[in-house]
Amino acid sequence: MLKNLIEQTINGLQTGSIYALIALGYTMVYGIVKLINFAHGDILMIGAYLTFIAVSNGMPLIIAILLSIVFCAILGVVIDFFAYRPLRNAPKISALITAIGMSFLLESVALIIFGATPKVIDQKYIPGFLSDNKKLNLGVVQISMLTIFVIVVTIICMVALNLFIKKTKLGKATRAVSQDTGAAQLMGINVNKTIAITFAIGSGLGALGGALYAIVYPQIEPYMGMLPGLKAFIAAVFGGIGSIPGAMVGGYVLGLLEAYVKGSFLTTWANPIVFGILILILIFKPNGLFGKNMKEKV
Repeated sequence: MLKNLIEQTINGLQTGSIYALIALGYTMVYGIVKLINFAHGDILMIGAYLTFIAVSNGMPLIIAILLSIVFCAILGVVIDFFAYRPLRNAPKISALITAIGMSFLLESVALIIFGATPKVIDQKYIPGFLSDNKKLNLGVVQISMLTIFVIVVTIICMVALNLFIKKTKLGKATRAVSQDTGAAQLMGINVNKTIAITFAIGSGLGALGGALYAIVYPQIEPYMGMLPGLKAFIAAVFGGIGSIPGAMVGGYVLGLLEAYVKGSFLTTWANPIVFGILILILIFKPNGLFGKNMKEKV
């Protein structure tokens, strides 16, 4: 019983780390432009495909992941420039519909280019220290080095992102734009540049999440980003969308909950329970754990 609980906790932390990475992208974009970027889950898919292509052509895994992060960061900026920037002052529903349309566009392009047959990153491309045979013995259970790698990378990203937002000049500009776009412009902040950088960081994190997801759950296909993307969105809402610590906490809580449910007799109810939680959150605490109450003048 204890062994099973510890194993499911470890699985939950691994899955939650990936959800948290994706949720960070959602929450950063929402925090600055108040847009739910539903194409973000498909950035995960693009990152997974790019990692697969790179390692299949002999590139080391770490370098492949870095290249996919850079490419997806540029892709995020391009998507913002062509799809979202022209709608900056349009009704929110227009931007939301555009985000959904962009999601379908990315999926369709991936389907045309890569086909519907799932791709798998062969174990021979995985570095030795991340192979299935490498495990850390904790007595009661063994933790794979891959799981530790995923969790550590996620924590490093969270700490780095927090330091960037709080300590750097660009991070302060991001917070200023998030609080009041008009006042930020009057203070000389380039709003479009700041938003573009936010999209770049969020998309880069999504690509990292996609690469890790493709290694942990080795099956890459055009629609692979839909379910993780939706679950990461739930994690962001649970934590308080717009809050970076909230996205992390939400990702880990959701990952642990899903692992515990799958490890019980309610295995087939994992997804209904997760999406049921979203409904309950929106009913009883719509601002999430770390969300702020926003007052509007009427």
